Amino acid sequence: MPEAPTIDGANTTWLLVSTALVLLMTPGLALFYGGLNRAKGVLNMMMMSFSAIGLISILWWFYGFSVAFGADVNGFWGDPGAYLGTKTFLAETDLWGATAENPSGIGVPLYVFMAFQMVFAVITVALISGAIADRAKFAGWLLFAFGWATLVYFPVAHWVWGGGIIGADIHALDFAGGTAVHINAGAAALAVALVLGKRLGWPREGMKPHNIPLVALGAGLLWFGWFGFNAGSELTVDSVAGLAFINTQLATAAAVLGWIAVEWVKTRKPTMVGASSGAVAGLVAITPACGFIAPWASVLLGIVAGAVCALAVSLKYKLGYDDSLDVVGVHFVGGWIGSLWLGLFATNSVNAAITDVVGASDGLFYGGGATQLGRQALAGLIVTAWSFGIAWVLAFVIEKTIGFRVKGEAEVEGIDIAEHAESSYDLSPAGGGTGSAFAMAGIGTPGGGTASGAKPEAESAEPVSEKVAG
Repeated sequence: MPEAPTIDGANTTWLLVSTALVLLMTPGLALFYGGLNRAKGVLNMMMMSFSAIGLISILWWFYGFSVAFGADVNGFWGDPGAYLGTKTFLAETDLWGATAENPSGIGVPLYVFMAFQMVFAVITVALISGAIADRAKFAGWLLFAFGWATLVYFPVAHWVWGGGIIGADIHALDFAGGTAVHINAGAAALAVALVLGKRLGWPREGMKPHNIPLVALGAGLLWFGWFGFNAGSELTVDSVAGLAFINTQLATAAAVLGWIAVEWVKTRKPTMVGASSGAVAGLVAITPACGFIAPWASVLLGIVAGAVCALAVSLKYKLGYDDSLDVVGVHFVGGWIGSLWLGLFATNSVNAAITDVVGASDGLFYGGGATQLGRQALAGLIVTAWSFGIAWVLAFVIEKTIGFRVKGEAEVEGIDIAEHAESSYDLSPAGGGTGSAFAMAGIGTPGGGTASGAKPEAESAEPVSEKVAG
């Protein structure tokens, strides 16, 4: 007779910590993207990430989790009413993975698993925003995020992890989101960038990152949070979680070296932006593979991903699409590299779940032939086509109805002020006067005049917003 349901304290604690780590990644992404952006659009860029936390969290609780992880209906989505937000799951039997034979499942309360998967959904949507920096209406972004999450991310999460066609039928591997997160978001980013078109002046004008320390800080927070993203995806505290953890560190470290090596060869000047981008490329590439490959293969993967993504970011200049912050070059390309890597290096010797749970095969270099490589490629193609197609249609419809791209004047003057009535930096003189040393110190000239001898201007009757600098 099965024992009574029991919460596993270690597994639950680890998943709660991992959830918090993954949530931290979205503000980290906001800093990373914000630093890469121009100063006049950094707040709009960050707002897209923060708004994703608000919007997608609610959608996930209400119906997204049901679509992704409810009982499979037809291979494409789960039962929408299985975990509907109007229901409550606090009974002692409400443990994730519980069955009649194993009423404890993995010993983790359903709400803990729901929250862990929620923050995955949040950052996947936020990733797309980097491709459309400086030119997207905030209202258009919110509508797009709502539609894309509903029609693409929630179903694709079911295809990959919830018993749908990719995991259960094709038997493709994806430990923590190479296909479901990075290929998915990268394909959508390309579609939306094509619909919105190029930024005014691109690529003729220089549009360099405005704050490189902010880029490095964001990359560091992403790196830190990614341990929850990858190692947390094992869901339990065991040796595979440790494998995912060490593989994440090794691949990311190697990718930093791979990216700056390319910069060194091309320009003789390795950069901080390059090192930060290399770290993200390594994190992306190891995501699908971290629990399925040996550490030596992770190092090799990181070097390849860092180098290839460093070269891939220049594709936008050759092909003429304006992916502002290189979502395609890093996330789409990096996601594909990591996913295909499984077809080469996945091995049951490090994780028996490859065959026992997923029904997949060893990679090519472990005697499994090309079968798994074909499965990985097919999964990536399916997600690419679906995500790109739906994203393009959504963006096109939004642009033709409420408008998705801001007006040219707003783009030139600064999208932060046009969309949010804020600016990121107050660069005005301290005294608000002429900018002279006396005025900035708040000291008038003898006799009460101004430094130039002119009469002071009358104070404006209208208050100036403290949110707007300058």
